[in-house]
Amino acid sequence: MAARPVSRMLQRVLRSSVRRCSSGAPVTQHRPGEPSRTAAEELSRRRQFLREHAVPFSAFLTDSFGRQHSYLRISLTEKCNLRCQYCMPEEGVPLTPKADLLTTEEILTLARLFVKEGVDKIRLTGGEPLIRPDVVDIVAQLHQLEGLRTIGITTNGINLARLLPQLQKAGLSAINISLDTLVPAKFEFIVRRKGFHKVMEGIHKAIELGYSPVKVNCVVMRGLNEDELLNFVALTKGLPLDVRFIEYMPFDGNKWNFKKMVSYKEMLDTLQQQWPELEKLPEEESSTAKAFKIPGFRGQVSFITSMSEHFCGTCNRLRITADGNLKVLFVSSLVLSALRGFSDIPLSCVHDAFYRAGTQSASSGAQRCLYGITCGQGPPRRSC
Repeated sequence: MAARPVSRMLQRVLRSSVRRCSSGAPVTQHRPGEPSRTAAEELSRRRQFLREHAVPFSAFLTDSFGRQHSYLRISLTEKCNLRCQYCMPEEGVPLTPKADLLTTEEILTLARLFVKEGVDKIRLTGGEPLIRPDVVDIVAQLHQLEGLRTIGITTNGINLARLLPQLQKAGLSAINISLDTLVPAKFEFIVRRKGFHKVMEGIHKAIELGYSPVKVNCVVMRGLNEDELLNFVALTKGLPLDVRFIEYMPFDGNKWNFKKMVSYKEMLDTLQQQWPELEKLPEEESSTAKAFKIPGFRGQVSFITSMSEHFCGTCNRLRITADGNLKVLFVSSLVLSALRGFSDIPLSCVHDAFYRAGTQSASSGAQRCLYGITCGQGPPRRSC
């Protein structure tokens, strides 16, 4: 891949007097009287240094709390064709200029580098990833990466029925679909757009094409949709769904109110009153969901306990934003923009970014991760 012009972030890095990441690669500023070094020469020198000082697999994927990050979420776009009340204001959010967003080539380059280091699951997110014109091609090229076991996507489902046959052929292996109500009029109220029947069509298309389970994400909000819990669970009787109830979380612009949050235990109690035979299922250590099943039902239900029972301590996720920043904690956006435009460097500096980001959660008070979890009590634990 041809190198792109030096990004603005990299220019800022180059302007600093002397900086080093944990790999030891120095970034220097030209001083008066010294021979001038072009940006290309400086980048070539740093790239050579990183090639010679690549960190081992375990160091790359392990942060300061010993968490190994094998799951990468890549945001394909900041844009969305819905305006969900819990996600963004009605007028939308300021968008990053297109020139500052990752190109397809850069997305694939970064994916290749992370997979080479040990990432075995990639989830494509947004915004709404299915409004990106080349999403099918991105999935197809990710599918060619040796060592990548799972390619998933999180979508609002509006374009899913139309695109899913192509996505499946390209290699898409897992689907999460957002749906917060089974009432069409309420759907329009929550997302401020029409489209309920398109989402349901997408869910049934996924089942028709053999995806199992099809994960349905439902953000539960008091006074809005908590009265539909039993109806959602009833869907799992005859359909291979994993209905995932998500505790309402604060995001910029969503006017979050604690009184609107319905806790995991309250939701579970509601379900157990109707189905006392509800069984707890075993979960992987890095899972963010607590899963349950009603005997005889095809599907299952899960709870994402982002607010009431944190899962920071076992989280194995990394996130790349649409503008090329790496995030472990919600507040962390270090280094990765400086690596845009290159195809053959190891990720020593990226490791330094999330290693230091993990350390921040213990040293600088409360931090929020990509799930919105606030935790400032030292090393994260399952319940902090």
